[in-house]
Formats: sequence, C-alpha cells, structure tokens
Amino acid sequence: MLTTDRVKRDGSSTLDRRTVLASGAAVLAGTTIAGCLGNDDDEANGDADDAADEDADTTVAIISSPAGFDDNAFNDNAASGLEEASNDFDLEYTTIEETEEAQYESVQADTAESGYDLIVCVGDNHTDPVATNAEQYPDQNWMLINNVVEGADNVSGWIEMNNEMSFLAGVVAGVMTDEEFEHEDSETDPDESIVGFVGGEDIPLINAFEQSYIEGVEWVNDDAEVLTGYGGSFSDTGSANNVAESQIDDGADIVWHAASAAGSGAFAAAQDTDRFAIGVDVDQSVEEEQYQDVILGSAVKALNEATYQVSEAVVNDDFESQVGEQNLSIEQESIDFVVGQAFEGELPDAVDEELEAAKDAIIADEIELTCGPTSC
Repeated sequence: MLTTDRVKRDGSSTLDRRTVLASGAAVLAGTTIAGCLGNDDDEANGDADDAADEDADTTVAIISSPAGFDDNAFNDNAASGLEEASNDFDLEYTTIEETEEAQYESVQADTAESGYDLIVCVGDNHTDPVATNAEQYPDQNWMLINNVVEGADNVSGWIEMNNEMSFLAGVVAGVMTDEEFEHEDSETDPDESIVGFVGGEDIPLINAFEQSYIEGVEWVNDDAEVLTGYGGSFSDTGSANNVAESQIDDGADIVWHAASAAGSGAFAAAQDTDRFAIGVDVDQSVEEEQYQDVILGSAVKALNEATYQVSEAVVNDDFESQVGEQNLSIEQESIDFVVGQAFEGELPDAVDEELEAAKDAIIADEIELTCGPTSC
C-alpha cells in the first residue's frame, strides 16, 4: 500500500543532542510528527508525481520500510531527523509509506522521476532496488539506511551498529533478571534467570539482533537462559504479544523486542503479566507511554541525526561528503541505552556499571561479536 504526505515547516528549533538520541520523534514537541506521518485523506492518497511541486529550496522524500510509519521506532526515528531539518532549513519533506517490498523498485523510480533533491530509503529491504535505481538515475542523491551500495557515487549508505545496540539490551536484561526488583505491580524472578527475545520477521538482520542480544546477556550472566521467537511481522502486534506471553509463561521476566511497530504487543504482554520489557531504536517509554510502567529502558540509535546530517549536506550542496559507507556506533556516541522515564534513578547500580563496562570494552575491541550489524 502506497501513501504520501508532504510536510514543510518554517522557523527553527533547538534540541538537546542527548534528548534527541533518547527520544527520537517524540521530542519534537513544537511540531506534530504524528500528523506528518499519518494518512490524512486530503493528502495521503496522492502519488510521488505531485509531491515535489512546492517552492522549498530543498525537497526530500523518505520511503518507509515494510513496517510503515507511525511505528514509534525505526521509521519514525528516521523521519524525525527530516522534521528537525525542515525546521532549520528551507526544506520540505514527503513521507511515502510503502509496505510491500515488491513495489520498492518502482516506487523509488517514480520518486526519482519527481525531482527530489534527496530520497531516503528506510531499511535493508531497499538495498537491491536502490542499487538498480542509483545506476538508472545517476544524478539522484540517495540515502540507504541499514546497508551500502558498493561503488555507487550517489548513495549515502548508513550502517547502524545494531549488533552493538542489541548487545547493550542483552547486558541490561542479563543484569536485571538476577536482581530482586519491583515496580508498581511488576517484579523480576531472580530465582529463574530467564529472559526473552521477540523478533519481527525471521530475516538475517533480525537474526543478528537476536544473537547479539544473547551474547550481551551471557557476557554478564553465564547462567541466564534466553528464550527466542518470531512473530513473523513488523506490524502485527498480536503475533508479538503471543510470542512474548509464551516466553513469560515459560519463566522470562524481561523481554526485548526487535519487531518495530509490532513490538507494542510485547510491551502489552509484559504489562498484562506483571513483568518487564526493553524497547528498541528510540526511547519507547516515551513513544509508547502507555507502557512506561514496564519499559525498563531502550537500546537506541541516533538515526534521526543521520537523516538530519545528510539533509543538511544536500542543503549545503555537499552531498559528496556523505557518499559511501557511514556508521552509527557506540564509539561515536550514536548507539546507547537509555533508562525508561518511569525508572530513572530506580534501577540497581549494577545496570549502569555493566553498561559502561560493556561500552568501554566494545570501543577497545575487547568484545568480539559473532554477528555484524546487518547479518551473521
């Protein structure tokens, strides 16, 4: 399904970097991210052909991953950087939601025909279509998130160190499952030492999330058991809920998801069973505020900073500085773990101590992860 929505903002905003890293789209209090990502009947039924006809100096299009926008995670995180850029520059951006991977090549081509200065493609699913279209449209600037196109001089390929991010989530889960901890109605079960992982689609990218999470758990807790399962979708909250509930029934007191929009189902399972969960990509205790009482924290990446950076380069006619492989990593302080808003100052000291030790060890190359950021 294809929907588009066009956004242009005037004025400027000043955002604290740490706040942006922690909260993604939600921190843009002066604007309405939900409105610009929604399917407003007056705008969202058009196509890319009429989306770049405004008078902004710079126009950007962003094409979603299969999870779509309003996922309170990956896609919205990427779009929030464009929202900030539209406040700071004479820039307009259009969201194009395409959830059918088979349509990516044609949607990308149609968007390129529309005359955008930059096209942002969210997710590894776009890689092969971008490789094709980058060659077909050599004068088009492309940004590919979660992969690179080797040899293309018109593609800015961003590899987020998802393996590092997943490892940090595992560290927190591994510490907390052995702690005797209560918050409101939820509690851990330190006698069992079992945690869970809920994936979206069973694909190499999410397999890398899973394995890196397991290694983070084991790095701090040799005795912990990690239960894993996949809901088969990045949008079906019911499937993620079923997987998480099954793991909790089998003894898991903390579940982490890598399921994009479907992940709220895992949060609901933790809330319904008086256990805990960990968020992904952005501070989901803010994005999914109704579950803040069970979200201990979130493993996050500053994808919004990446889309802002590339957009700014296009505004300044300096896209060539962004071509090739770019990275988000712990060493660059663009991968981190943030404590949930309901748990600030409440988690055991061991959590912060082990997180800092893990980050230091990763930067020093003292931890060798089995999987890379996009596959194993």
